[in-house]
Amino acid sequence: MPAIELTKVRESTLPRPGDTWQSIAARCLPDLEEGEAVSKLQSWNLHVFMRASGAAGGVRGSNPILPSDVIFVEPPRAAA
Repeated sequence: MPAIELTKVRESTLPRPGDTWQSIAARCLPDLEEGEAVSKLQSWNLHVFMRASGAAGGVRGSNPILPSDVIFVEPPRAAA
């Protein structure tokens, strides 16, 4: 049986209860200034950032991050 090569995946994390972009940035990108880290996380996670926060019955502007979201903590990898 031939060996199967697994594709490298992007580093990611699952949110902890009450996590915000700022708390994830502080935990996963501690070497960056908060604003820059948050901006990077949001650009790498448009599937979460662009979600309408009111769609889940929340108040506009409430935290759109759900416990089941996969949050990427690095940019997409270049095609091999």
